Amino acid sequence: MSGFTKFALRQSIVDGLNRMGIVQPTEIQERCIPPLLHGHDVIGRAQTGTGKTLAFVLPILQRLRPDQGEVQALIVAPTRELALQITAEIKKVTADSEDCRVLAVYGGQDVEKQMRQLKNQVQLVVGTPGRLLDHLRRGTLNLGRLSMLVLDEADQMLHIGFLNEVEAILDATPSSRQTMLFSATMPQQVQRLAEQYMNNPQTIRVQENQITVQQTKQIAVETTDRGKLSALTQLLDRYRPYLAVVFCRTKRRASKLNEQLQEAGYDSDELHGDLSQAKREQVMKRFREAKLQVLVATDVAARGLDVEGVTHVFNYDMPLDTESYIHRVGRTGRAGGDGLAVTLVTPRDNAQLAKIEEGIRRPLKRQSIEGVSMGSPDSQRKRPGKSRGGKAPGGPTRGGRASRTAARSGASRSGAGETGVRRGASRSGAGEAGPRRSASRSGTGPRKGSKGGGRSGRGRP
Repeated sequence: MSGFTKFALRQSIVDGLNRMGIVQPTEIQERCIPPLLHGHDVIGRAQTGTGKTLAFVLPILQRLRPDQGEVQALIVAPTRELALQITAEIKKVTADSEDCRVLAVYGGQDVEKQMRQLKNQVQLVVGTPGRLLDHLRRGTLNLGRLSMLVLDEADQMLHIGFLNEVEAILDATPSSRQTMLFSATMPQQVQRLAEQYMNNPQTIRVQENQITVQQTKQIAVETTDRGKLSALTQLLDRYRPYLAVVFCRTKRRASKLNEQLQEAGYDSDELHGDLSQAKREQVMKRFREAKLQVLVATDVAARGLDVEGVTHVFNYDMPLDTESYIHRVGRTGRAGGDGLAVTLVTPRDNAQLAKIEEGIRRPLKRQSIEGVSMGSPDSQRKRPGKSRGGKAPGGPTRGGRASRTAARSGASRSGAGETGVRRGASRSGAGEAGPRRSASRSGTGPRKGSKGGGRSGRGRP
């Protein structure tokens, strides 16, 4: 029996959760759903990865009136990726029901198409602040009959600079609406917003020591600024991730690192705010389908990122604070799976790392890259486990059809599967060893996205 039946949700909602394999509520769901079903305003203090999306989505779906064709609920998210993710979650729950008509509204998509879709009696809108405000000003989005509003990742939304847009959206809604605010932290701006626009909200908080990903192994690797790239490539070669997210602090650094990884032959791409929406969707589609293995991202672009199969997270740049660290680490080890988070630490990062360790209430095990002087020019060219001839000195061969077949028949989940970070054939043409490189660089070996290069063809930790 589903643990959600106690909330007296419609059977179609419970059936949708069962199809998704969700049978027991998480703590944030357990505590938020009852007051939300009764119409109370709620402030939910929870990180991503705690199940907070369903904590507000399920009460909304329960309280929607299928016979009314106007917009009844609005969910505001800071990024397009998060808006699309929330929309996808709603569609999964309601896949076999016609009780909810939902639309994602975000920048980078054809506004004319959105205007036509908004005329089709949409009941639930999920959107980003800028595009929502655009529709309000055009008169194509009417929130006059809105009864439920969610501000998701409120701290991140205001950090990006959407305060004015959020206030304009709130001012366009009835004061009688139910307001739900979910935020990992409560900086002064978020507190003022809650005080001004919420009606006696109940605050529900999931403690940090309960939400830091327990299934994720977390280590710190000591290096230098000059040796970071070498350290990262050696770690990629050592751990051979199935899917990895590499975090950089700025868009420029993410773009530069991705270029360096591609030049070194890794199947990587970048995700940050300077990309067009079409490019962002293309990158995420390839990453979800495991057609690229390393995603280099900024914190904002990856906010709320939920991709099945992310086995490794690498903090190329030190997170700015504990919240950012927890969010990054939460991209792996999701849904009860194992994961590994590696933070590169330079001497000047030690003080910040100490603050993060204090915040997560656990020390990170220190490691170093053995046998390499991180600041030496030679270390930038060295690729452990691969000789100039293209064959690894010992260990399983990787990248070819035989290795993918071996991986299918029982690859190890210990972090060193039959295949690793994807590279194609070696530069010498002997496409036999080394994490897979793009075939275009050598003329031989498997091509990116080639047949047989899917999820089952690589080892996973």
